[in-house]
Amino acid sequence: MAGILAWFWNERFWLPHNVTWADLQSTEEAAFPQAEDLYLAFPLAFCIFMIRLLFERFIAKPCALGLKVQANGPQKAQPNAILEKVFTAITKHPDEKRLEGLSKQLDWDVRSIQRWFRQRRNQEKPSTLTKFCESMWRFTFYLYIFTYGVRFLKKTPWLWNTRQCWNGYPYQPLMPDLHYYYIVELSFYWSLMFSQFIDIKRKDFGIMFTHHIVTVTLITFSYVTNLTRVGTLTLCLHDAADVVLEAAKMANYCKCQKLSDLLFLTFAIVFIVSRLGIYPLWILNTTLFELYEALGNFPALWVFNVLLVILQILHCFWSYLIIKAAYKAISKGKAGKWNPLHVAKDDRSDIESSSDEEETVPRSKTPHSTITTNGTGGANGTNGYLTGGTCSEEH
Repeated sequence: MAGILAWFWNERFWLPHNVTWADLQSTEEAAFPQAEDLYLAFPLAFCIFMIRLLFERFIAKPCALGLKVQANGPQKAQPNAILEKVFTAITKHPDEKRLEGLSKQLDWDVRSIQRWFRQRRNQEKPSTLTKFCESMWRFTFYLYIFTYGVRFLKKTPWLWNTRQCWNGYPYQPLMPDLHYYYIVELSFYWSLMFSQFIDIKRKDFGIMFTHHIVTVTLITFSYVTNLTRVGTLTLCLHDAADVVLEAAKMANYCKCQKLSDLLFLTFAIVFIVSRLGIYPLWILNTTLFELYEALGNFPALWVFNVLLVILQILHCFWSYLIIKAAYKAISKGKAGKWNPLHVAKDDRSDIESSSDEEETVPRSKTPHSTITTNGTGGANGTNGYLTGGTCSEEH
């Protein structure tokens, strides 16, 4: 084990030439980042998660109810043993052939079976109230940590001149405010890593999980190698757009459409300017060029830059989604309904649409408006569910 640890913490990989770990040990005169400091992030991540639960229960939920946010979830599907068995044991998205078979077995038309599966999928989705509470928690945290970051950075020389990030490196003492900023950010992202598996599931789960892994790795990597000055710039820059995004989602859940549209437009501008403009010209420029000029080359430098470039690739992907959503909405004359990252209907998490799905399969010969049968002798609970004219597709 000692040999493995010695190999992993090889000074020639992590540190510039002629620098050893012994040189970066904390003393009474100056404190430096230590790898064992990061263990504090795990209990703090648990505390943040518990604070979140209390916040959502006792602060966010009353606020949501006061703003008349919808508390009920999606409409539940009519109980049906046969369809439930197919849904749980076989598939949640039956193909055309299976739909036709179920149509004959139950004496339902295909459209009704499609609607049942859609409603059954949707009933597992969270309510608007749940999503509002999650967004309010994230908004509160991002606003706090962004404000803290701005107040801290405006007093530092490297905010105004990025070359100061490398002045005296790696012998840059660890300031208490910087240590607090780093540990809280790292703890928050650890809490997101774990809570993502129980939070609202979104279509970009894999991308967000990748983002969290890269972020945690970057924070950890930069702390251990004392690249904390440029790290604080990166963290603060990313938090700016997140504040506006969560505010826009809350406005959307409250059905304040004009405010939501304004905030989404603001978010799109802030996101694209900060992630595609400031980030490469400010952050990547100093880590790729200014750092190399100041310190020369060492392996950890390139690992650090690779992680930063991966982050930039994710920025480009999300910016593409934002621009694409805006273009489609404007070209169709629905500028008031566009939302970056699919947040208007929150396609990343919300209830799925049905019009396209239903048109892909022909209807049964039996008109939907006339079916009032019990299917298989009433045992499946179909009586009354299929009565009436065209069923509303509201979600």
